[in-house]
Amino acid sequence: MAQSDTAFGGTGSGAAKADVAHAVMFAGAAALGGFLFGYDTAVINGAVGAIRDKYDIGAAGTGLTVSLTLLGAALGAWIAGEFADRLGRIRVMQVAAVLFIVGALGSAFPFSVYDLTAWRVLGGVAVGFASVIAPAYIAEISPAAIRGRLGSMYQLAIVLGIAISQLINYALSESAGGARGTLAGVEAWQWMLALEAVPAVLYLIMTFTIPESPRFLVARSRDEDARKIISRLEGGDHDAVTVRMNEIRDSLSEHRTKTTVRELFSKRLGVAPLVWVGIALAALQQFVGINVIFYYSSTLWQAVGYGEDRSLFISVVSAGVNILGTFVAIAVIDRIGRKPLLLIGSVGMAISLAITAVCFHTATITTDADGDSVATLSDTNGMIALLAANAFVFFFAFSWGPVVWVLISELFPNRVRAAAVGVATAANWVANFLVSSTFPTLADWNLSLTYGGYAAMSAISFFVVLRFVKETRGRTLEAAG
Repeated sequence: MAQSDTAFGGTGSGAAKADVAHAVMFAGAAALGGFLFGYDTAVINGAVGAIRDKYDIGAAGTGLTVSLTLLGAALGAWIAGEFADRLGRIRVMQVAAVLFIVGALGSAFPFSVYDLTAWRVLGGVAVGFASVIAPAYIAEISPAAIRGRLGSMYQLAIVLGIAISQLINYALSESAGGARGTLAGVEAWQWMLALEAVPAVLYLIMTFTIPESPRFLVARSRDEDARKIISRLEGGDHDAVTVRMNEIRDSLSEHRTKTTVRELFSKRLGVAPLVWVGIALAALQQFVGINVIFYYSSTLWQAVGYGEDRSLFISVVSAGVNILGTFVAIAVIDRIGRKPLLLIGSVGMAISLAITAVCFHTATITTDADGDSVATLSDTNGMIALLAANAFVFFFAFSWGPVVWVLISELFPNRVRAAAVGVATAANWVANFLVSSTFPTLADWNLSLTYGGYAAMSAISFFVVLRFVKETRGRTLEAAG
């Protein structure tokens, strides 16, 4: 990566303006990991019904097949921080890209449901790597004034990945006459999973075009490379860049030894309260139930009376709403701030989920030929539930979706950032696993109470933010952490 680290040229002397274009380009390249995160975790939505039918597995088996991927992501997130501190941010991105490619192709052409699940878990490890390293890298190369917007690009990439996966699912299903239909001798659901390899290859290529994090370079005493990157991205004359270099060096020198997970919770480092706040934010982002919409929405809407084609189209609409909300976040996050957006989002999510729960409470429950429970909503309540569910997606998309990733990358001091982000992100994936693996069973038990539980979590998230979250808008990483 030496060629990338010195790609800017120059000596760092003289006054320089911040190069926003390069900052955006580098953030966009790193955010491709978020695109793959979104694609990998949401593409299963279109394939899950076909997988269930092909391998004859029930609700619990379906939940495990989908959600064990998330345990792989938790594992990847847990170890990504240590790898990033040892190998560098760029190298971890490259490992993640290779795992995405292998996992996509392996899961598309399995021998059984068991190795399909194993390949999905491998892809999950890649997701975990990407979910830690992308927001951390973006935060570390972003000027303070636009860090929120650039950090939100990661969430935008995630929702674009979700949207593209749903569009591909819909197009393949329509072309093949269903997810079990064939195109060129391969079933449509297999194409859905295999096509992830295309953006994964692009991600791998892009990692060779961006520089290493200047904070990692300072930690490795590569001061000249770090100086060139800081000068270009943040601007200022030689003295101003030297001040920034000293701030980074001082923040790193507070703790030079390797940070373990146990040390993060020790009194010696003094960061345990921040780590717990990060864990709480990361877990609540999932406990509000957002990924139920994207993992199970097609089967959910089929369960309340919509056909397969309409339910897949609804998934595409929800993905579009997700993108719209994320653009709103990008526009206002550095103006309004992180905390107000989270509070507004919590209120909106709680109300919309409560409305959805009430609508599902009115459903008529019958039993199909296989003995499974089938809920049917009236036309009016079905439309209200659909609008409320998409309102929930919108409120999440401009608040808890992007802001949590931005905050997690900003909360922690330089000396522990990679490790602490890894722990918080692992908590996110464990929470995701718990929600995703239990939803099919909970939905069979009582869909209304399930959504009511997600509404309660949204209400709890409001009070957690109000009490424990501090604003980080406009502050350097050294001042914010």
